[in-house]
Amino acid sequence: MNLSDVFHAVKAHKRRHRVGRGAGSGSGKTAGRGQKGLGSRTGANYLRGYIGGQTQLKERLPKVGFNNAVHALVYRPLNLAFLNENFADGDTVDFKSLRERGFGLRRGDLVKLLGVGEIGKRLTVKVNAVSAAARAKLEKAGGSVELVPIAQKADKVKTNV
Repeated sequence: MNLSDVFHAVKAHKRRHRVGRGAGSGSGKTAGRGQKGLGSRTGANYLRGYIGGQTQLKERLPKVGFNNAVHALVYRPLNLAFLNENFADGDTVDFKSLRERGFGLRRGDLVKLLGVGEIGKRLTVKVNAVSAAARAKLEKAGGSVELVPIAQKADKVKTNV
């Protein structure tokens, strides 16, 4: 038997099964909806999260507590290798110049300079945080780092050291 022979007998458009058309059809009477309950009613609209009369998960979970992720400082990593490739000797690296070079910063993003890669250029880098290795490599090349303070919600200013 070839596959080309099989598909000649198969119809491309199979007729849909008409439910509720008598006991002999196999899905008559309740038409596959069961006996009672919301699912058996016309126009039934299950709410999202509904699990059949059992208490929903959102109602069983505790509604109190504290999540520190809301207040956590999340930094975008900036590697020395990126600075070495995209900036010339003597340039000043700040948020505007990083955005112009395609670093993809959004408003409110925090940047931390990391020591991945080598730097051979004298740059002035203005970021929110810097690792010890990055600071050592940059200062060895003759550059400098300026820390930009982070504005907090309650008009408080926090600087990273």
